[in-house]
Amino acid sequence: MSHFDVRSAARPDPDQPMVDIADYVIDTRIDSQEAFDTARYMLIDSLACAMLAMKFPDCVKHLGPLVPGGELPGGARVPGTSLELDPVQAAFNIGTLVRWLDFNDTWLAAEWGHPSDNLGTILAVADYLSRKAEKEGGKGLTVRDVLGWAIKAHEIQGVYALQNSFNRVGLDHVILVRLASTAVATAMLGGGKDEVVNAVSHSWIDNGVLRTYRHAPNTGPRKSWAAGDACRRAVIHALNAAHKKVVGYPSALSAKTWGFYDIAFKGKPFQFERPFGSYVMENVLFKISYPAEFHAQTAVECAMQLHGQVKDRIDDIERIVIETQEAGVRIIDKTGPLANYADRDHCIQYMVAVPLIFGRLTAADYSDDIASDPRIDALRDRMQVSENPQFTKDYFDADKRYIGNSVQVFYKDGSSSNKVSIDYPIGHRKRRAEGIPVLMAKAKAAFSEHLGSERANRIMAAVERPDTFDAMPVTEWMGLLVS
Repeated sequence: MSHFDVRSAARPDPDQPMVDIADYVIDTRIDSQEAFDTARYMLIDSLACAMLAMKFPDCVKHLGPLVPGGELPGGARVPGTSLELDPVQAAFNIGTLVRWLDFNDTWLAAEWGHPSDNLGTILAVADYLSRKAEKEGGKGLTVRDVLGWAIKAHEIQGVYALQNSFNRVGLDHVILVRLASTAVATAMLGGGKDEVVNAVSHSWIDNGVLRTYRHAPNTGPRKSWAAGDACRRAVIHALNAAHKKVVGYPSALSAKTWGFYDIAFKGKPFQFERPFGSYVMENVLFKISYPAEFHAQTAVECAMQLHGQVKDRIDDIERIVIETQEAGVRIIDKTGPLANYADRDHCIQYMVAVPLIFGRLTAADYSDDIASDPRIDALRDRMQVSENPQFTKDYFDADKRYIGNSVQVFYKDGSSSNKVSIDYPIGHRKRRAEGIPVLMAKAKAAFSEHLGSERANRIMAAVERPDTFDAMPVTEWMGLLVS
């Protein structure tokens, strides 16, 4: 006899967290001007990251249809390419491009992640629907529509991340990309509340992928296409719910024994700090200056400040003391050999050593050529990484959301550098006035390099006129981005 208690087979009401997502996605009107302004910068920054990723063959090899000949003329376009694909595979392509270099926006809390990963889904579905509508004599979506959906996707992913740590049970944060993208894509495809609940239930039943590929000794490049994979899966769930009207699973979270809570979350229900609104987009963190895992962004800034003092005394260094947040210690404190690019851009010691030596940190600095410089590993061997409790406290403070780091260099003769400490990086909300011009310069350079200066000027001019940009048809915007 089975030891499981089957009890009644009557279908329960849907779990409240799934209902809350459906109510938010379908009913809530976003009125925050700050959220829309920030979303424009998020969009241009994310697409700039996609252009930069095109320089890396390991990224480009993932682009295109799943099988040769699987293109879809008139389908969704992939920025930076001439590809036209079905929206499922286009979502994977766009999500992979945006995420590849670990240079797009970030959200840090109990869980961390990159809410602009959801653009893989949103742009693919928006372009597909808009091209189809225009071909049939109708009207497609506007950039304003895309920004609105992005605000909602950011909010779902970010609010879940505030008090629910998936990494502590071994699951990767892209589970929240799949959740948020599934919800907004279902609504974009015409689904109502019931369809959103059904689609979201399938997303939870997928469970989550393991974080194995983000951590030593298995760190590898899957972390750069994992979000694209989540975007792809989200479009499948959305299409199934909105168009095929598949049934959902109302207690996908709470079902005893078989539900997500019992299977994956140690029996704990989700906790929420705040209702859904536009908080996450307003407070999102931009990676503006350095393609580095975000817990190390301020450590890189500290090292850059110290470069002038240290560059001619590298051989005289006895030790380097790095203080970071608890999350930084847990995720990116890494000793021993680093096998590849993905290993290096998640190692705080590497991300401090390179700017101390060279006065820079670019995507190319994670390559084998740069990593072979013996000074880098020699400095890594002399580094001590520890948690600063105040940095951890400020990291979780809802009114601060700091990502503090400090770096101090000690020499063999007993002298030392000053201790450089930075609470929040240039991409933080409190440094928007300083950061946005740098973000826009990053974007213009990326577009110019991949698409040419004339096209880059047109793209940047469009973004700098918010009213006309918001009204621009998605098809026109995506047309500006193809090569």
